[in-house]
Amino acid sequence: MSVNNTKNSGTGSFIRDNQKSLAFIAIGIVVLILLYIGYQRFYLAPRAERATNEMFKAEEYAMIDSLQNRAIDGDGSYPGFKEIAEEYSNTKSANVANAYLGGLYLRQGKYQEAANALSKYSDTGSPVLDPLVTGLLGDAYTELKDYKKAADQYKKAASKSDNSFTAPLFLKKLGLVYEAQNDYKSALENYQKIKKDYPQSYEASIIDGYIARCEAH
Repeated sequence: MSVNNTKNSGTGSFIRDNQKSLAFIAIGIVVLILLYIGYQRFYLAPRAERATNEMFKAEEYAMIDSLQNRAIDGDGSYPGFKEIAEEYSNTKSANVANAYLGGLYLRQGKYQEAANALSKYSDTGSPVLDPLVTGLLGDAYTELKDYKKAADQYKKAASKSDNSFTAPLFLKKLGLVYEAQNDYKSALENYQKIKKDYPQSYEASIIDGYIARCEAH
């Protein structure tokens, strides 16, 4: 992945490594999910059909780190996600293109551009894609140090779908944002919710340390 080691260390790094970073952006996994689920969500309409047919090349480029710029800007023969999002605005293809753009900009460390793209995304009804994109917007705001907006997005992401994958993931991120603001009571509430409501999740298996840290304050 083309994200530096500081960013890859996760939101926990903000607490553990002298507040170097708060974002927990598993972009490689998320982009793959977007590639699959986003593609499955396409609905062809007369105006959007061309965009859908043209998007396949940008999708291929998105999976190759060295070709991210082509995925965003196109290659001269095929449009990138940026052009598709602008040219076919108000279509489902443009909506998914904005989700791709946000993920790719996050991978490149262009957090304001990521926030701009992700904020244009409209929910599709997908129980996985919708909370992921909302959570990615939270990641962008986290890296921009706008913790209030980040917390709002993580709350929305956690509530969009009650499953053991996305809900505990974003509850944990929400807790870390609260910790960054020294609001250990609110952080503790979210960590305890993970342990109580999502005991089979990965986050539940590691949450005791986070709970202990908050209880110590």
